[in-house]
Amino acid sequence: MENGAARTVPSVIVAIDGPSGTGKSSTSKAVAARLGLSYLDTGAQYRAITWWMVTNGIDLDDPTAIAAVAGKPEIVSGTDPAAPAITVDGVDVSGPIRTQEVTSSVSAVSAVPEVRARITELQRSIAAAAEGGIVVEGRDIGTTVLPDADLKIFLTASPEARAARRSGELQGADVNATREALLKRDAADSSRKTSPLAKAGDAVEVDTTDLTLAQVVECVVTLVEEKRAGK
Repeated sequence: MENGAARTVPSVIVAIDGPSGTGKSSTSKAVAARLGLSYLDTGAQYRAITWWMVTNGIDLDDPTAIAAVAGKPEIVSGTDPAAPAITVDGVDVSGPIRTQEVTSSVSAVSAVPEVRARITELQRSIAAAAEGGIVVEGRDIGTTVLPDADLKIFLTASPEARAARRSGELQGADVNATREALLKRDAADSSRKTSPLAKAGDAVEVDTTDLTLAQVVECVVTLVEEKRAGK
């Protein structure tokens, strides 16, 4: 290397999985921003296709009906951790996909194999195109979407801690009701036949129950930097 030449930082693909309320999104965005990586919220993509199904009156109790239109909506995900936008057919759905109607329906839609195949293909293409590397968060990234990711992390937390965090995000929602909803979502995501929520065999598990967000971010950043140093 010539004097004064910039040191090349190895590209790295980081998969962060785990159930709702463990801090995946906040951690992933912060880690990506800190390390200058792209960021992809795969859950938002499933929410986006669910929003499209709801908006277009698709019968969500009919997997065949869902499968028949899975390829129709055009979903575009931004990868800037500071402003991870998402659009469906050119419409910004960042807000609408967070409604209770979408939240309560996303497990049913995302369990349909044709939906998972469509979104998985989209996720892989985004990760492949990310210059310098990317942090991808979801529920099946390390096991199905990017099984060859450089670093796989699985975040966990107690049901009580997860419910407290999520109810806080929902501005005072009942903690007990939120806890039950999270456990119901866990059961649905973990038992689906196609790409269930699961920890990859080579993933590093991080229990966030008693950690602050800053501590979790520091832990993950350290793991990424160690991985980069060893490449």
